Amino acid sequence: RLTGEKDGIIEIGAKNGILYLNGSLDWETKKVHRLQVEALNEKGERVKGPFSITINVEDINDNPPVFSQSKYYGEVRQNSRPGKVFMHVTATDRDDPTTPNAQLLYSILHHFPSPYEEILFQIDNKTGAISPSMAGNKYLDPEKQADFLLVVTVKDLAGMSGNAFTSNADVAITVLENLWKAPLPVFIMENSTEQHPLSITKVGSRNHSENREKPARFPFIIDQNGTIYATEPLDREEKDSYVFDAFAKDNYGEALARPLKISVTVGDMNDNPPVCKRALTIFEVQENEIVGNYIGTLHASDMDQKDTLNSRLQFRIVDQTPKIPIDNLFIVQKETGQFQLSSSSLNRRVASNYSVKVEVSDGVFATLCDVWINVIDINDQIPIFEKSDYGSLVIPEDTQVGKILLAIQANDADEPFTGSSRIIYQIEGDQNETFRIETDFRTNRGYFKINKILDYETSPVYSLTILAKNPEPLVSGIQYNSSSIAYVQIHITDVNEAPVFFKDTYIVDVFENVTVGTFVTSVKAYDPEGAQIRYMLISNSRNWLRVDSYTGDIYTTAPFDREIEKAYIVQVVATEQRMYLRNSTAQLILHLKDVNDNPPSLVKNSIFFCYPLSGGEKIEIEATDPDEHRLYPKFIFSLGGGETIQNDWIVHGFGVRRAHFSPKHPNLQKMQYSIPLKISDNGNPPLQGNVNLQVNICECTEDKTCFVPLDPDTSRPTVAMAVGILVGVLLVIGKWHSEMTQPDCNLC
Repeated sequence: RLTGEKDGIIEIGAKNGILYLNGSLDWETKKVHRLQVEALNEKGERVKGPFSITINVEDINDNPPVFSQSKYYGEVRQNSRPGKVFMHVTATDRDDPTTPNAQLLYSILHHFPSPYEEILFQIDNKTGAISPSMAGNKYLDPEKQADFLLVVTVKDLAGMSGNAFTSNADVAITVLENLWKAPLPVFIMENSTEQHPLSITKVGSRNHSENREKPARFPFIIDQNGTIYATEPLDREEKDSYVFDAFAKDNYGEALARPLKISVTVGDMNDNPPVCKRALTIFEVQENEIVGNYIGTLHASDMDQKDTLNSRLQFRIVDQTPKIPIDNLFIVQKETGQFQLSSSSLNRRVASNYSVKVEVSDGVFATLCDVWINVIDINDQIPIFEKSDYGSLVIPEDTQVGKILLAIQANDADEPFTGSSRIIYQIEGDQNETFRIETDFRTNRGYFKINKILDYETSPVYSLTILAKNPEPLVSGIQYNSSSIAYVQIHITDVNEAPVFFKDTYIVDVFENVTVGTFVTSVKAYDPEGAQIRYMLISNSRNWLRVDSYTGDIYTTAPFDREIEKAYIVQVVATEQRMYLRNSTAQLILHLKDVNDNPPSLVKNSIFFCYPLSGGEKIEIEATDPDEHRLYPKFIFSLGGGETIQNDWIVHGFGVRRAHFSPKHPNLQKMQYSIPLKISDNGNPPLQGNVNLQVNICECTEDKTCFVPLDPDTSRPTVAMAVGILVGVLLVIGKWHSEMTQPDCNLC
């Protein structure tokens, strides 16, 4: 006789004791049936039992997955970062979740419309998270196409079997305008008296929980709503503009979008007074100067913004001392500061100099500048050279620039130390200004110097004429003549010069994966004397390059590696092929451009969980990649290995570098596991790294660290250790006994 949870399905043969089913078991309805069986005699009396029977119903895949909604609606912003989740679809399966029967796999079946070869959206096949693809980040634009419909499919049996059940759902997606846009350039007046922090602009937000950051050492802050503030009054004269970036980051510090450029221009206000260029400006004027003649210019400046009214300067004479023979002998141009003579009343015997005060105003501030005007004798004497021919000089072409070749002397009988007697020397016949003459105005001696590098091959001989003149004009009827002219001839001798490169530095960009033997660039040098040149490389520390010694063409000789050297620098030596073998050097800088040639790896390849597992544990793991990426690295994590690993562990990526790794169930044993992981990057083409994550399930201490018991065999001392300890103890005892029996010498 059978009693218990028969549910009208389970029966027993009354004569033979065979259990049988007269209907189908259903795991989803009842997972366990608990029964009792008794043995009865012919009178129906119990002779044995009851005995318990437990029937565990094993699940089969007899339920299709079901979406939580028949149609989903989502919104995504234009230019959203690839992989940035903006919605989820969710499905459930009534089958046993601990078996593949309820393991679901999501995918996108159709994409309407599909204007590009690449799909614009992607779905996480395990979580149902939908995000823009790389193409979506590039092409999604509400002005071109605002609405999309995705047909999303979910399969059970992890999509690994042709017998898997399938369900579909529609996902309607609306593309919204990108709010994460740089604002218009900001204009702030300097020296603001408003309360700070002062709101100046706002950046749009795609997620109000995003964190925004500002570069250090800038007087700006930004709040969680995207409002940017100036923290203090700004000074245009200190810095007239700022350009910085606004970032949007998630809670893990990962970028959610490209940074936005923020431009702030500081407006000028008239807060700086005019400044005289010199504490005292000195002019000279001859006593017979013609009315209206230019005397000199008073220079002043203003730190306010150039070419605005704030820096417009106007000049006005406010005082002349002495005021003899009359006042207002001079005028100053209001806008330029140029001085002119307003009267022909100058008389050096009456007043030999004048002190003039000039007010310089910018409309708000005014400054007084001092001008000293010397009245000098008329210029009626010309300079006369002590000798008219300074002969011929012979100098080698490698003579140093600045070297004095010759001292010349002319004299002037006008009043000393005035513009009438000061002498300025000019050179004629030197179109390239290879030479110059510097004058000592105390003595009017001129020093003839080399101004530029000499070149025998270009100009072997110079025939030069030297003129001596005054800065003040000569009086009417007086002219310069041959007495103010001298001659000199300079002969340049040839020197064996080193080769000359056309460029001192050669800079080349090249991809790191170019094949061995690729032409990189050509360096060229010439020898001024026309000798043949040979090339060689030095500082070629990694032997990545070679140079054709005859042509200067440079080729690769080994594979490059940007992760070792981003910029490879070598020296190219050009040597002339003649007796002296002179050489020169140029620099070659090779900038290596990255290719995706390094698979991702784990930052830390070992983790642990505390035993026993309680369920729900997860640990964050992080990947890294030494390659450069166009925007930022994005890693995709997945499990390797066989069915056992797939059933025991799970890895789920989040952000762009990280993933959560966790056990799938709490029934794992205490031991060390080696879990194969696959990590793919977003390079072009993408690379996959196959790594092993060492996972230790161990007993833990109170502070949640692995407890490692001491091996009892290693905790006992060896015989040698025991003997060493015993000898050490005996030595200490012997020393102590010796000290205790030694008499105290201080008391002897």
